[in-house]
Amino acid sequence: MDNAVVESFFATLNKDLIHRRPWPTVRQAREAIAEYIEVFYNSHRKHSTLGYVSPADFEARHEENAAFAA
Repeated sequence: MDNAVVESFFATLNKDLIHRRPWPTVRQAREAIAEYIEVFYNSHRKHSTLGYVSPADFEARHEENAAFAA
């Protein structure tokens, strides 16, 4: 994976979640990060590298195009 993409992800994670509140326990932070990734980042947040659609929408379009081509 391109290092710039990973760096961008971590910058976004820090801005959107980590630095917005204190985390009393590591467990709470882990659960919040998992939820952020699965519920928001992959499902709703639009990504410039995917043509400004969410990863979930991008994958659905890809699967639809693959099924159509078959």
